[in-house]
Amino acid sequence: MTDRRTEVGAPLLMPGPRAPWLRVRQAMAWHGHAVVHAYTEQWQDAVLAEPELRAVLGSRDWQRLGTLERARTRERFAASRLLVRYAAGAALHVPPDAVELGYRPGGRPYLRGCDQVDVSISHTRDLIVVGLNRRGRIGVDTELADRKVRYQDMRRLLCTPAERRWLGALPEPERERRLLRLWTLKEAYTKALGQGMRLGFTEFGFGPDDTTLLTPDGGPAAYDEWAFGTHRLERGYLVSIACHDAGHRAVADTSVATMLDDGFLGEVVRLLRSGG
Repeated sequence: MTDRRTEVGAPLLMPGPRAPWLRVRQAMAWHGHAVVHAYTEQWQDAVLAEPELRAVLGSRDWQRLGTLERARTRERFAASRLLVRYAAGAALHVPPDAVELGYRPGGRPYLRGCDQVDVSISHTRDLIVVGLNRRGRIGVDTELADRKVRYQDMRRLLCTPAERRWLGALPEPERERRLLRLWTLKEAYTKALGQGMRLGFTEFGFGPDDTTLLTPDGGPAAYDEWAFGTHRLERGYLVSIACHDAGHRAVADTSVATMLDDGFLGEVVRLLRSGG
């Protein structure tokens, strides 16, 4: 079987509406996926803009924003939804206010009228990460890189027997760093599957390279269709990415006319013509 896995690169920094969004469009065209990140304060001006914020968020997310009481929670929620819409808009060649988010049971977001592009969101403190994938599923997860995770306390909850063997042979500081990376990878993978905590973390594993999906006993669990990556960002964060390639025909053109269904395309055209 031909190996069609692509390297999962570090998330692109998109510090506000004037970020270099062409990079997202290029990543989607070249690699089939794009992962971006930003910090809440970088989007503060857009979050405080009225009535522009309401127009971009759309009615559902605007209503949800109104139910959030803490200012910091409101800012992070608004910034994360803006980041999704701007990134998806760049990938699809449409304005961000033409991107409509829906939510599946459990809260996983999706792009209405564009099921071909999968979406994942993760945030920790002031960091927001968004993943987009047009070839299959995607999951992203983030955590503070210096978070303490005790191997002795968590090994039976997080690790397969095969993982315990190679982790147990490491010096303690390295073992706990690797355990944190492993945890974020497993979070990203289960998010990509849409399973969340329903899929036990001891039911699948990774090898010491952090890129190979394995069965609990250490055998291969996937062939070529999954790619994984973990990156350390500025400000001391880890981001893990699980990216699926279902073998769809590569389409270099990710514009709205190519990727969206006819009904959604008609609505986008109406918005563009009306200036809304």
